[in-house]
Amino acid sequence: MSEREEAAERGGGRPGAGGAGGFRDRLLGRVRLSGWLALAAPLLAILFAALITSVVLLIAGSSPLAAFDTLARYGSQPRTMAVIVNNATMYYISALAVAVGFRMNLFNIGVDGQYRLAAVVAAGVGGAALLPGVLNIVLVLVVAVLVGALWAGIAGLLKVKRGVSEVIATIMLNAIATGLASWLMSNHLGVLTGNELATRPIPEGSRMPGMELIAGTPKLVNGFLVVAIILGIAYYVLLNRTRFGFELRATGMSEPAALASGIGVKRMVVTTMVVSGAVAGLAGMPELLGETYKYSNNFPAVLGFDGIAIALLGRNNPVGMALGALLWSFLGNSSDSLQMINISKETVDIMKGVTVLSVIIAYELVHRYRIVAEQRRAGQETAASPAAEGAAA
Repeated sequence: MSEREEAAERGGGRPGAGGAGGFRDRLLGRVRLSGWLALAAPLLAILFAALITSVVLLIAGSSPLAAFDTLARYGSQPRTMAVIVNNATMYYISALAVAVGFRMNLFNIGVDGQYRLAAVVAAGVGGAALLPGVLNIVLVLVVAVLVGALWAGIAGLLKVKRGVSEVIATIMLNAIATGLASWLMSNHLGVLTGNELATRPIPEGSRMPGMELIAGTPKLVNGFLVVAIILGIAYYVLLNRTRFGFELRATGMSEPAALASGIGVKRMVVTTMVVSGAVAGLAGMPELLGETYKYSNNFPAVLGFDGIAIALLGRNNPVGMALGALLWSFLGNSSDSLQMINISKETVDIMKGVTVLSVIIAYELVHRYRIVAEQRRAGQETAASPAAEGAAA
């Protein structure tokens, strides 16, 4: 047997396996394993959440199969599907806003206040019809982005100037935003019509058109879905294909290392909060421009907190968050159907909470498994190297 064949046999049975080919095979094997683990983790988490929910239903004296069948039947109706997509659009934009902060280890818990205040001011500007037609839509969006960015920027400045935790700052700013929005509605922007206090409706020519994407229902899919898709693509490109995204992720991994590399950490903190707030300002726009055309007490609430859960579900990945938003919307819109079979709709809230916890635990277990597997491989390769060197000698 020649030296080349012996080397091939040691490397995996074919020439080149002990060199670049062997390294390539090992690398591809790891990539495949990581891909399968990344796919299996959320699926197993959802199955585990369904199992826990089933146990809760059995304890309550209800049939899990009947509950899941009712959810599936109601959620698959054409009109419900359109509503699910429309609500998922808002959830997705809110999750993107949260994810921008998460990628830098910033917890922007103030998305709720940012989108609410942005919606109030934008609704007032839109109802005033300062510009005609499409230009008024653009003005509304610009106002929403600016208000959300400025409100989030306050928390960023407090963090870098006074060392105030962004969690504490944004929680307090949420409360202030709620009070400020109520004051604006009561004294400046709101118009009392019957028993409803709301802003002036946005003119018909300045409303986002819907799309007939789902057959069998007159319910249109909100045209803001296109904007949400563009935002998802922009999020991916910004964080993974630009210098700003690299600096943001580097700062999130290690602020001292980023500072030593010449990255302006304080500047990145403020900029990241501003970008997060700008995206948050758009979270209420699908409802404002495509559904109600005004801001009132019936405007969707807690979108910001739903966005946190969806960002965790999707692991800050734009595609993962889209799937998480659809799941979240499906559960939320189908929950009322459970009352028809005498099951409390709060059961869905249990499923949501268990799903988020299960996904977090599943990904943590996968992360630990990867670390152990890499350490084991490194140990095997280190142990094999002296043996290979001795054989070669």
